[in-house]
Amino acid sequence: MSVFSSLVRRWDAQQAAYITDRDERFQVMLDVLAAGPGKDGALVVVDLGCGPGSLAARILERFPDAVVVGVDYDPVQLRLAAIALEPFGDRFMPVDADLASPGWSSALPVERIDAAVSSTALHWLPPAGLVAVYAELAGLVREDGVVLDADHLRFDEATQPLLSALAAGDDARTQEAARAAGVPTWDEWWYEALTVPELAAHADERDRRFRDRPAPPDSPLALHLEALRAAGFRETGTVWQLYDDYVVLARR
Repeated sequence: MSVFSSLVRRWDAQQAAYITDRDERFQVMLDVLAAGPGKDGALVVVDLGCGPGSLAARILERFPDAVVVGVDYDPVQLRLAAIALEPFGDRFMPVDADLASPGWSSALPVERIDAAVSSTALHWLPPAGLVAVYAELAGLVREDGVVLDADHLRFDEATQPLLSALAAGDDARTQEAARAAGVPTWDEWWYEALTVPELAAHADERDRRFRDRPAPPDSPLALHLEALRAAGFRETGTVWQLYDDYVVLARR
């Protein structure tokens, strides 16, 4: 196993420490693609905040004729994705673009897509930025195409104290089990990744891009659904939930 494949594998383990049943969540997303836009053959999918390519790899493996455009503003993770997904050839296209900047879709090598997907990424956008991304996607996704966003959509502690406590308890159990099994933390994974020269070469640029970006406020489920409806998606809802972890679906 190459150092890059090992890093992706350890990334998946590290992420699963924060997301209970992460693989099941991915499976639901793949099943939606298969039942919807993927049932007619080839797929063109945009993976928003693709990271090292975990979801993109699963799509490319499940759908042999699919093409995935991986969008990320993190130059380290985008480079790792490009290397790790080289076996898929030109079926994976990495794109360096900032979802927080209006007009990011102009960097895409395609004009229309069958689906847009995202996993544990869009929570980095402030509410206004999320609304803008969904509005931009409405001009990209073809009729009957879908948007799938998998993410933690936190409960309101003030009005949903029991739900918040249940979700926090689930998070704690999952993380404790992962630590007992030797799974790296977020910081440990990044330390390991930046010992690889080809990735470390992008570390300064990554730091420059994210140095002054504060953590945004949470965007609750209701905001996602309303923003998608306002953007023009005719069917919206959730296809999977475990406590405060959701897969949100919208159909154009």
